[in-house]
Amino acid sequence: MDFRLNPDQDALVASARGLAQRHAQDPTVSWEEAGQFPWEFCSELAAHGMTGIDLSVDVGGGGGTLMDSVLVLESVGRVGPHLADAVQATNFGAVRQIAKFGGDRVVDEVLKPILGGSALATIGMSEPGGGSALSSLRTRAEVRGGDVVVSGSKLFNSNGPHATHYVIWARFGDGRDDIGAVVVPADTAGLTRGRTERFLSGEVHCGLTLDECKLPSDYVLVDHDGMRKMMTIFNIERLGNATRAYAFGEVAFKLATEYMVDRETAGSRLQDFQGLRWKIADLRMRLDAAQLLLYRAATELRDGAPVPVYTSIAKAFANEAGFDAANEALQIAGGYGFTEDSALAYLFHRTRGWMIAGGTVEMQRNRIARDVFRGMES
Repeated sequence: MDFRLNPDQDALVASARGLAQRHAQDPTVSWEEAGQFPWEFCSELAAHGMTGIDLSVDVGGGGGTLMDSVLVLESVGRVGPHLADAVQATNFGAVRQIAKFGGDRVVDEVLKPILGGSALATIGMSEPGGGSALSSLRTRAEVRGGDVVVSGSKLFNSNGPHATHYVIWARFGDGRDDIGAVVVPADTAGLTRGRTERFLSGEVHCGLTLDECKLPSDYVLVDHDGMRKMMTIFNIERLGNATRAYAFGEVAFKLATEYMVDRETAGSRLQDFQGLRWKIADLRMRLDAAQLLLYRAATELRDGAPVPVYTSIAKAFANEAGFDAANEALQIAGGYGFTEDSALAYLFHRTRGWMIAGGTVEMQRNRIARDVFRGMES
């Protein structure tokens, strides 16, 4: 088995890394920056063909591979952590739901501006008191003639205050499978954004209230059996989450090792203390394993889609490996890492959030165990 990237992938990585280096001088991200979407960098990505990297050429994508998208996200994340948000938003997440199920009108009016770096979509799925279960959705969508009318409320929409479009998940009926999604532009009459709030990572979100929001029925992505139809998309979205967790862990690892080389105490450098060296060795092993699991999930496809259990394994492991690296790096740096203007503070908070977002690590473990025992029964 060859673990090396091919020449085209090497060139893609170099290009993505160079682009990020021109926009990010160091990995430090202020809380103010964390709350802003990097629009300028998003436009640069579009200009360099790094939006919709593996989406179909028919919808304006690049026609590349899922591994290509992972490599660009990883490369940018390892140089400019905050800039990776632009790669995520234009290659993973809501954009994939729109690309997969949007008709010609949605492709022209919504998807192409996103891929052009001038628009931003986010997913409106979570509801007050709803948790992770889509079966408990209370937001309703009703088709009336040539329109669809959406009413309900959403919360925890990453980049919600900056988004130009929302993919709103809703019930189209009372049946178990009557769940689907509608694209709702931010300027739709009846849509109200709540106050801007922050996650611990500094990333902003806001609540949404939809009061009889009327849209053309062309903006309906799915009107029934949404969970099953979208499952492949969810698995790809989780690889985006896992990639950033791994990449941020690498940034933290680099900062920790550089600090250990430079810092002296009691006449010795930190790198000479065996207890700290063992921490670094453990982190190196975990990060290497996370990368391999991530690459397996991105390349070992079935019918063109990631294997669900491989995605769950990669996400759970990369989430925890990334957070462990940030956590241990902060501990190694001591007080210097425990300040709000430290790069490690941002990495610590952000990697912790990904253990919740996109399906918690506990949910991934349930999926992994289910696959194990299903295999024993067959």
